Amino acid sequence: MFKRRRRGRAAPFLLIAGTIGLIAVVVTAIMATRDDAPVARDPGPVHIHALGINPRDNALFVASHTGLYRIGRGENVARRVSDRRQDTMGFTVTAADRFLGSGHPDLRDGLPSRLGLIQSHDGGKRWRSISLLGEADFHVLRARGQRVVAYDASKGRIFVSRDRGQHWRTHRFEGPLVDLVIAPGRPQILLATSPAQLLLSRDGGRSWGSIVEASGLLAWPTREQLYLLAPDGRLWLSPDRGRRWRVLGEIGGRPAAFVAYRDGRMYTALHDGIIKCSIDGGRSWRLLAHPG
Repeated sequence: MFKRRRRGRAAPFLLIAGTIGLIAVVVTAIMATRDDAPVARDPGPVHIHALGINPRDNALFVASHTGLYRIGRGENVARRVSDRRQDTMGFTVTAADRFLGSGHPDLRDGLPSRLGLIQSHDGGKRWRSISLLGEADFHVLRARGQRVVAYDASKGRIFVSRDRGQHWRTHRFEGPLVDLVIAPGRPQILLATSPAQLLLSRDGGRSWGSIVEASGLLAWPTREQLYLLAPDGRLWLSPDRGRRWRVLGEIGGRPAAFVAYRDGRMYTALHDGIIKCSIDGGRSWRLLAHPG
């Protein structure tokens, strides 16, 4: 037999339960303000978009979906540069502590979703807008001297500037662009990769012609050192602007970002967040940093 519930006891029970709930909320709030309260762990660089060496101290900078990170010389841990978490898509180092970037802002900054071209003069701690705020989202960004070339992924356009990004000319690029580089000493010559072709422009991006069927990430530190890091992880070298190629080695994974320098140093980030480096022109690679 079921017993009838006595209604007279409901009110005291609800009062006690409510008091306990209030105490729990207060205790949680106090714990959140304590210095030893648990804090969210920094995820590290997630979805790495670009890499660059700062000539001031040879630190490697890592531009990612979760912000900008730095790996100091002799270190193997990527540390956040500042508390800003802007999605830095396009990124390049132009001089000591001077960077150019693009992408999407930290949601706390109240900026348009497309950052256009931004610049830092203090090693990535602070950024200011140069041009195209709210208008362009550069996924590829390259600079040589006063010339800046960028690819706006939002509208499939190549932007070219002769005054460090103050003013631009735009050219339509047919199909998605994977990567882009400027020829050393000849800024009118550009090389780009689509998902299936290596393309050459002799007129600053106005027109393009296919060279070979190849795709991947590009680096062109000297006239005789044109590198292509293929999606399968093989690194190729061309001495003649992409007409002939020979394989140098393999990085052991799928590349997400790549940068190379004239002294033989190279850095690559894999899609799983691992960062590797080479000091012998890409013939051998060693682990530099793990994700997170």
